[in-house]
Amino acid sequence: MCGIAGFVSKEKSKKKIIKKMCDKIKHRGPDGEGYYVDQNVALGHRRLSIIDLSTGDQPMFNEDESIVVVFNGEIYNYIELKDELKKLGHKFKTKSDTEVLVHGYEEYKKDLPKKLRGMFSFVIWDKQKKELFGARDHFGIKPMYYTIVDKDFLFASEIKSFLEYPTFQKELNKDVLGPYLSFNYVPTEETFFKGVYRLNPGHSFTFKDGEMTIDKYFNLTFDPQDREFNKIVEDISKVITDSVNRHMLSDVEVGSFLSSGIDSSYIVSLAKPNNTYTIGYDIDKYNEADYAKDLADKLGIKNKKKVISKKEYMEIIPQIMYYMDEPLADPSAVALYFVSKLASKDVKVVLSGEGADELFGGYNTYKEDVDYGFYNKIPFWIRRLISKFCSLLPEHRGINFLVRRGQTLEESYIGVNKVFSEREINTLLNNPKKFHTADITKPIFEEQKNQDNIVKRQAIDINFWLIKDIFQKADRMTMANSIEGRVPFTDIEVFNIARTLPKNAKVTKENTKVALREAAKKVIPNQSYKKKKLGFPVPLREWIKDEDFYQQIKKAFNTNISKEIFNNEKIIKLLDDHKNNKKDNYKKIWTIYCFIVWYEIYFEN
Repeated sequence: MCGIAGFVSKEKSKKKIIKKMCDKIKHRGPDGEGYYVDQNVALGHRRLSIIDLSTGDQPMFNEDESIVVVFNGEIYNYIELKDELKKLGHKFKTKSDTEVLVHGYEEYKKDLPKKLRGMFSFVIWDKQKKELFGARDHFGIKPMYYTIVDKDFLFASEIKSFLEYPTFQKELNKDVLGPYLSFNYVPTEETFFKGVYRLNPGHSFTFKDGEMTIDKYFNLTFDPQDREFNKIVEDISKVITDSVNRHMLSDVEVGSFLSSGIDSSYIVSLAKPNNTYTIGYDIDKYNEADYAKDLADKLGIKNKKKVISKKEYMEIIPQIMYYMDEPLADPSAVALYFVSKLASKDVKVVLSGEGADELFGGYNTYKEDVDYGFYNKIPFWIRRLISKFCSLLPEHRGINFLVRRGQTLEESYIGVNKVFSEREINTLLNNPKKFHTADITKPIFEEQKNQDNIVKRQAIDINFWLIKDIFQKADRMTMANSIEGRVPFTDIEVFNIARTLPKNAKVTKENTKVALREAAKKVIPNQSYKKKKLGFPVPLREWIKDEDFYQQIKKAFNTNISKEIFNNEKIIKLLDDHKNNKKDNYKKIWTIYCFIVWYEIYFEN
């Protein structure tokens, strides 16, 4: 696991610039650094040594040094690929997975990403063609950003590297503010830095002669098949066991995060790492530590826990926003930072359970068509009229249900964690720019137009929530503590099984992740396979009502930038109504607060 950065330019002081860009992301790779510079390009790499500790340094070259690569990630099928490439005549000098990219590019050219099983973002410079080729993994586990500055092409693992480029002009992109307030993260290719873009998962790029082209090498396709339930469970068991084994490949110790739910419990029960790590709070209903310790004790492995205080949580927020690059209003990011810090005392690699809910049908929203089938029997035109009437009323849980059930999924669903409605955003911002969340999600719905509603929800959640929230925070919080996070559920071979699951293997009236739970039941030695996933829950709803936290947020809401962008009266009312128990506004408050803190870090301090 590493950090990469680079640029194509005629700039003469390349070595000095690329070193500064890489120093900015030193936390991603504190074990070493390496650079390649010629008259056309500069490539930089910060290394966290995990596989082939002695000869795996980067940048890495082919035999005649005409091909050079910088790479962030892990290739889990590199041993098979290496054998395949050797048979084709390629000669290897190292035992690292990085070298398969060099020889793989020589052999397969731009089809290389299709051959890879793993998490990756890499960039290859072809000296003879004077061409830069890069790719990001199927599910966006590893990040890749790019921008063009005065015809110079820049790329990096984190946006903050671009701040060290002499001609890069930092400018706030207000166009993504509305979408951010709806989704609680930036859901577009654009970022909050004007002119900076993220390369989408499953895509590659080529930069040559001043022109950039982007190609898609992976499509998220589902093919539900009616099969015998026991066979489905058997297939899931086999592929997840294989995935966990591959994710354990390392020349350093591998640990695991552990909550009380099925996902991390399943991984830990298969992997049996020496060390597991858990986060807790001093409020019982938010503390999973006892459940995690029970599983660890039954497996005969160690479990270490960290109890986060409210004071620690409050104080670390600016640091979290710095590492995140962009505002991301997921309260569990703070917990992930602390559990990563705890793990970093012992290990360089941790396993984690991200992706199971999206791939195997774990969210309660996936049950809506099953749970509320009775309401769907009412003719749609009647539900439509009810929805339109209710949309004029103040938002409330029951009212929101009636609004949604009178809309198509394409009109209403943007993921499991919608925050502000478009109507609210138009009154909340001083200078709102018109946008429609349906325009952002439309391409995904188009791809899945012939699928059932559960598959459509999964596709939206994978493309938005999983990639742009969950993996964003997972990558940044582990890397902030110089450890590598690995996610065995989000694996291309696991997806190839998950994509075929019929509806009843995902949800029933009684449960979610039905088939996955049956597979997990075979190996988990306690009742975790039954338990609803909590992840790393946070007592933020309660803390915001406490005077010290309330005042900290209120102070932010009264800053100049806050008053410039937001209707001050409305956001203070959101805060006061929550404190006085008039309305549960904690998600909305947190989304605004995270933006303000992030802005102060990157544009004022």
